[in-house]
Amino acid sequence: MKKYLLVFALFLIGTDYTFAQANTEQEIKQLSLDKWQWMADKDVVKLEKLFDDKAKFVHMSGTWKKDRELEIIETGSIWYKNAEIHDTAVEISGDVAVVWNRITLTAFVRGSDVENEFTVTEVYQKQGNDWKMLVFTFSSVRNTHEIEK
Repeated sequence: MKKYLLVFALFLIGTDYTFAQANTEQEIKQLSLDKWQWMADKDVVKLEKLFDDKAKFVHMSGTWKKDRELEIIETGSIWYKNAEIHDTAVEISGDVAVVWNRITLTAFVRGSDVENEFTVTEVYQKQGNDWKMLVFTFSSVRNTHEIEK
């Protein structure tokens, strides 16, 4: 009887862990989706809270830190109008989450709309009760690119 209780307890613990992991993945996916909308809306107040103070941003035209990214979004020098997400993968390791989004980005840059295919890598860290973005990197890819899961 004790053996069955032990097996049942281990099953419950494993189920609880799997459920918590799935919830965390969904939370991160939703945060990533929200971030794209905040960027389209130029909502720098929400983005300022999301971006860690030491965050790095890698784009086709350069690499910069949080203040410059927020300035770019606020002024509209790059207006992230729409990110059509084709595929998403999330991996969690402790208090770190990595998100890969394969997207078609429509952005207003240097006076005109442009459309590019990217795989965007986002790295988040759980800090207290909040997730903070540490890294945001655009990698130019072909539209046939797939994210291996």
